[in-house]
Amino acid sequence: MDKKTLTGLLLMGLVIFGFTWFNRPSEAELAERQRIQDSIALVEKKAHQAAVKGGVADMLTADELSRLKSVLTAGDSTKAGIDKDGVKLSLKNGVIAGQIDLGDAKVDFAEVLNDSTANAALHNRAVAAVKQALETYNKSGMFASNLSGEDKVVTLKNDSLTIELSTKGGTITRASLNAYKAFNAPHVEVFTPGENQYSFVLGNDTQTFDTKDYYFTPTQLNDSTVLMQLVLDNGAKWGLKYTLVPGSYMVRMEIVQEGMETVVPSKYNSIELNWNQKMARHEEGKMFEERNSAIYYKMLGSDGDVENTSESGDDDENIKERLKWIATKNQFFSAVLIADSCFNGGILDSKEISKDDADYQKYLKNFSVRTSVPYASNKANPASFYFYLGPNRYPTLSDYDKYSPNEDLQLTRLIPLGWTLFRWINTYVVIPVFTWLGKYIGSYGIIILILTILIKLILSPLTYKSYLSQAKMRLLTPEINAINEKYPGDENAMKRQQKTMELYSMAGASPFGGCLPMLLQMPILIAMFTFFPSCIELRGQSFLWAADLSAPDKIFEWTAQIPLISSYFGNHISLFCLLMTVTNILYTHLSMQSQNQQSAMPGMKWMMYMMPLMFLVFFNNYASGLSYYYFISLLITIAQTYSCRLFVNEEKVRAKIAENRAKPRKKSGFMARLEEAQRMQQQAMKEQEKRNKRRR
Repeated sequence: MDKKTLTGLLLMGLVIFGFTWFNRPSEAELAERQRIQDSIALVEKKAHQAAVKGGVADMLTADELSRLKSVLTAGDSTKAGIDKDGVKLSLKNGVIAGQIDLGDAKVDFAEVLNDSTANAALHNRAVAAVKQALETYNKSGMFASNLSGEDKVVTLKNDSLTIELSTKGGTITRASLNAYKAFNAPHVEVFTPGENQYSFVLGNDTQTFDTKDYYFTPTQLNDSTVLMQLVLDNGAKWGLKYTLVPGSYMVRMEIVQEGMETVVPSKYNSIELNWNQKMARHEEGKMFEERNSAIYYKMLGSDGDVENTSESGDDDENIKERLKWIATKNQFFSAVLIADSCFNGGILDSKEISKDDADYQKYLKNFSVRTSVPYASNKANPASFYFYLGPNRYPTLSDYDKYSPNEDLQLTRLIPLGWTLFRWINTYVVIPVFTWLGKYIGSYGIIILILTILIKLILSPLTYKSYLSQAKMRLLTPEINAINEKYPGDENAMKRQQKTMELYSMAGASPFGGCLPMLLQMPILIAMFTFFPSCIELRGQSFLWAADLSAPDKIFEWTAQIPLISSYFGNHISLFCLLMTVTNILYTHLSMQSQNQQSAMPGMKWMMYMMPLMFLVFFNNYASGLSYYYFISLLITIAQTYSCRLFVNEEKVRAKIAENRAKPRKKSGFMARLEEAQRMQQQAMKEQEKRNKRRR
């Protein structure tokens, strides 16, 4: 060994000796180590003695005590401790102290280490609770220090919306609509604490982390923005930044993070989102509100369809296509989560609340959404959303398409306005007129009256044509009766029909002349049927005796449950619905007189009178605004019928029929085909008779 090598080895030895000397434990540290070893040895000894004696069945092991101390000293010193599921522990002067709340009893941690406790069952429950809490903290890894904290509330407010955010889970727990009142509260709350929960689930090769389990640290960035953040034990950060858009029902929600690539490997390119909500009631009439509650969703793409789970009964759907937004929607209000990018499909579940459930009167349905969004752990802002928390009002929802410049959000599809034709009528005719009238007239009862008059004026040519056709048919009734008498019996049915059609053709009349104008009016009647129950503008608006035009105008109600009646008719009587029914019966009587249907089948006449009574049962639970519209519409129709009688001169109609008979008339294609069909049928009947005679 040469001199240089010897010198080098000597210097290395001096460095190692110096490092060991300066890093030797102090006397206090040596004493603490010895105390921990003695404590562990004592616990192991007592556990062994307990097992031998058959005393306390469960004890914390030495390894569990060691891990418990590690948890209590890990992470941010301001959050050191365990506070989970009733287990609240901390480390004081090297000694574990705290209490375990079991619900029906509280146990001091010192009792957990005592094998001679008088209540072995209580002791074992406390030990099990501590072990469960320790397991939860171990599973949380670098998130563990955020399992403890204080549940604080942060409030953001603008003119339209007030939201509350909870530090537990970092989520919106309350959304109050400042301009809308509930039937049992000063403001409509889309949801309240305990009714709405959503969370993100991150993962790596060994662990998953659900954000609902952690306490976030809030930082108010300004009056409309707050950052809910988790600081991990390794210094990484993950949070949700909320911004309440001024003057709107929109909340911007962004995932913000730093250093998360050390926690979530880059191969994990999505983050799971779980959303659960108990849909609360907002209207007095539960039946109709429940019928209009469902999970809605829109497929990704400007032409993506908007679909929904079933509004009646339980339903679940497994969506494979990418989605742009997902909504929990009831009759007048919705919570819509809109992704900047997309949702990777989803499992949607909607369940009705049983009538035996204690929450039946308070809630409508239970909604559950499980989906995921694209994610990258090395991006500062991996995902962003808009949260719409507001009314199902057409102009409002239509205006929010600006939040997606490259795609039509079609949020107005949350409002059920009927199939394509009926929706077109509502969208391009009814709603614009209704909205325009609302700018100048304060009473929505008057607006409905004006809207009804406008509709009846537009349809008046069809009404006149229908009455004119009925007048022609009434004048031809004696001749039709003569044909029926001349060709009686089933064997002359085809001949009787042929002669009747010839009479109609010669007179320029048609049995469908009165029906066709009515059929042309049906799309408008059906469009109004879908419009009024969905019109949030009527909500809370009173008119005459109706306190709320969006709900039944009850003049009499009862509490007793009557089979069938309570289920379909309800436990009340609505006055506008009753007036509509009476008016409908009068109109039916007038219509039958106009058509001279005294010779019609008695069963058909009774059926005509039964229809208004069926409408009474059907509409009794609907919005009083709808019954009011139909009531006014029928009154105007009756007035138009009497007006037509004044303006239609039956002598002129008779002269017109005679004039039509005098004209040479070419058979229409329909009449030619009808006569050919009759001829072939008659020929077939004759051949059948010949065959029957041969067999005899």
